[in-house]
Amino acid sequence: MKLLYDIGLKAYNGLLAVAAPFNQKAKLMLQGREREFERLQQALSGNTAPVVWFHCASLGEFEQGRPVIEAFKTQFPEYKIMLTFFSPSGYEVRKNYSGADFIFYLPLDSAANARKFIKIVQPKLAVFVKYEFWHYYLQELEQRQIPILSISAIFRPEQVFFKPYGEFNRNMLRRFTHIYTQNKQSVELLQSIGITRASIAGDTRFDRVLQTAASIKPIPLVEAFVSGSDVFMVGSSWPADVEVLLPLIQKYRSTIKFIIAPHEIHENGIATLITQLGDGAVRFSQADLQSIATYNVLVIDNIGMLSALYSYGTYAYIGGAFGKGLHNTLEAAVFGLPLFFGPKYEKFQEAVDLVNLGCAMPVNNADELLAAFEKVHTTPGARQRITDTEKQYVQQQAGATTKIMADIQRLLKR
Repeated sequence: MKLLYDIGLKAYNGLLAVAAPFNQKAKLMLQGREREFERLQQALSGNTAPVVWFHCASLGEFEQGRPVIEAFKTQFPEYKIMLTFFSPSGYEVRKNYSGADFIFYLPLDSAANARKFIKIVQPKLAVFVKYEFWHYYLQELEQRQIPILSISAIFRPEQVFFKPYGEFNRNMLRRFTHIYTQNKQSVELLQSIGITRASIAGDTRFDRVLQTAASIKPIPLVEAFVSGSDVFMVGSSWPADVEVLLPLIQKYRSTIKFIIAPHEIHENGIATLITQLGDGAVRFSQADLQSIATYNVLVIDNIGMLSALYSYGTYAYIGGAFGKGLHNTLEAAVFGLPLFFGPKYEKFQEAVDLVNLGCAMPVNNADELLAAFEKVHTTPGARQRITDTEKQYVQQQAGATTKIMADIQRLLKR
């Protein structure tokens, strides 16, 4: 399996080079790693402070790790924080994040890269968020006796770790000093393969969304648009989601305001969406305070507002579950909104929980969405019951950051 791992990494690197002229993501990944060790050396030259290293695959994992990063910064101000990303969708959005002292792409996994990176950074602790398991980095950290934590991890029986041929991958997990999981099933799965340095901490995203909700600032243009109406908020939508949403929008746009935040804001996609929505739709970037209340659909064509936008919602549809997988439901759940999304949600523990609690309604098509929405919209007391249940659920699930930081304090003061 190690040979296949090495071949896969080399093939991936080669594909990036081939795709870069035609694919923006591949181009950014290559450009971001150019002369990276030289830049790392320059950034840490002369640093005498201890360093902690946090690694996130992308933006979603960063949001999970962020509460721990910020708690660490508060409790260990003498440390410098190194933050790395694998994907441009994390690095490009958070490369100026003030909570970290150094922000870089993670050099692609290899024995040489891992040795160079760890030698330059010299972390006292490494924290990997959720799904990041890199053989050579974990091996190098273990050999140097640097503690390694995995936080907000979640495991499923179908993953390679739990297959007869998964020994190479299981060895990666064995290198962790401790694995903090989101749920009991993950701990039991780890125990089934002999990994006992694991415990349930929960999902740090609950802490993050509560922090965010408490610090929301008003958006005057959105407040003028809403103008006292009920609001159906659509977050991180893809074209497949829009297709399912259109009949509901057309039926209720005269009585309910709709805010749509597409997952991708490329010009062609935004233009197509505006055309599909027809008269009454306006882009955020082209709206003004004087006329925005006359529109009934607001299309968000920027990044960074979504969590605040949910605070204006009455209902919310979360995109992605007709494609690769559901996007973040907790940003809406923290405000107690009845949730709707597509069928591919089972890999997300919080979505499963919210469905079981009756707060979220998965749908397979436009007819099912319309029926599910109308049931909540027209049933007296239904929305309030969902709001109360959902807010209580989010509050009960919070606290993962406190558990993890208590262990980090003990670990670093040993």
